[in-house]
Amino acid sequence: MLLSGRLILRLRRNPNTTSTVTLRCLKTITNTIATEHGSNTTGRGGRGVSNDDYFTTIHHVSNIVRRDIYMERTLNKMCISTIVNSELVYRVLRSCCNCGIESFRFFNWARTHHPQYDPTTFEFEELLKTLARTRHWETMWKVAHQMKSRNISISPTVISFIIEHYGKHGLIDQAVELFNRSKNFNCPQTTEIYNSLLFALCEVKNFQGAYALIRRMVRKDAVPDKRTYSILINGWCSAGKMGEAQEFLEEMSRKGFNPPVRGRDLLIDGLLNAGYLESARGLVRKMTKEGFVPDVGTFNSLAEAVSKSGEVDFCIELYHDVCRLGLCPDIKTYKIMITTVSKVGKIDEAFKILHNSIEDGHRPFPSLYAPILKALCRRGQFDDAFSFFSDMKVKGHAPNRPVYTMLIKMCGRGGRFVEAANYLVEMTELNLSPMSRNFDMVTDGLKNCGKHDLAKKIEQLEISLRVSLQKARRSYLKQGNSRDEGNLGLTHESWTERKCQLED
Repeated sequence: MLLSGRLILRLRRNPNTTSTVTLRCLKTITNTIATEHGSNTTGRGGRGVSNDDYFTTIHHVSNIVRRDIYMERTLNKMCISTIVNSELVYRVLRSCCNCGIESFRFFNWARTHHPQYDPTTFEFEELLKTLARTRHWETMWKVAHQMKSRNISISPTVISFIIEHYGKHGLIDQAVELFNRSKNFNCPQTTEIYNSLLFALCEVKNFQGAYALIRRMVRKDAVPDKRTYSILINGWCSAGKMGEAQEFLEEMSRKGFNPPVRGRDLLIDGLLNAGYLESARGLVRKMTKEGFVPDVGTFNSLAEAVSKSGEVDFCIELYHDVCRLGLCPDIKTYKIMITTVSKVGKIDEAFKILHNSIEDGHRPFPSLYAPILKALCRRGQFDDAFSFFSDMKVKGHAPNRPVYTMLIKMCGRGGRFVEAANYLVEMTELNLSPMSRNFDMVTDGLKNCGKHDLAKKIEQLEISLRVSLQKARRSYLKQGNSRDEGNLGLTHESWTERKCQLED
């Protein structure tokens, strides 16, 4: 159930209180779920409950957890005991991932007020991550000891998450302590945990300790992976120590621990992450002159960084060079390159790259051909854009709502209101609801051009669409017998947005 615009505005102005009207609406939702399906409610509020009801309840409970000072009292008034289960608690905790103490209070409320609720590992670990993210370390350790008392082990992923957050805040002693104590929580010291401590050490620029940890890692037979190398290389590159990074790669190679990707690719990634774009460009240029091809992921990162700096010509030249050397571009490569060249008006180059992607077996999707459409419209080549769009509807994936919206907008800017009207009709035939402002722009433009008959048809189309949306809204309201239409406060525009979000 949705709240009216006035009620939402009132909540924003006074987020620490929950109005009587809001609580009544929430109780209507939860009571509908509970009374219709009884105390055997499981999963998403019980079998047969619509997703709208279920997720709306979670949304409002999350708002209460985040904003209400008297959280427990308000939650008790909601009468949601029959639907409190592991999934609901987990979703609320994820939704409140930046509210540490509030999440802890909600978790305790769910456990103490609902004896039927038995928390699982998922809720405990999500709460640990939230408390670590918000730096509530003491409370986090209380929760960890509760898990230990219940014989619930902590996964290496969560241990790694906490160690990395210790490192991000400069608490390296606590990170090392948790690393040493991980076995006490039935968590083995995996490569993932080694990588997290390595990350923490590099965050505080303790490269000597990081290198010692690598040696210990080798002694303990923990095999370094790509992230192990990347963390240390990124740290050295960010500190401007390229020599040390290269020596480390050579030494690890002599010991038989070669990285999963080539050392030069790791160096390029490290330079890009550290912001040394020119050095990364130089290293890639040196590689290509020597006949070596960078990893496709490395090239994508470099192309994206170079395109943001505005050096499109270098990006195009590099793309052709590495393709001649045997690089196999992936779909992300094509998306980066097409978007980059289209923005600067190099349409011929964009078409070449698009045709290359088709030859490689990729079927163009909307975000791949939309930049070319927009570039053609900007140059005033509307006939070419319309012809290209028709081809893509046949040869590529079906256009989505954003593509149609963009095309209608560009047609309006170029004075092509008749074509814009045709695309509006086409959208409705595909069950893609246009925005109200699209209708307004097209009808106003048609009237200014003297196309009054066509403008009238577009207005009638908008009216018929509104009628169908009203019918859908009434059908939606009938799903809950105790719900009141006055509490929904849905305008045509908001209902259209909601319907389109569900479709998209």
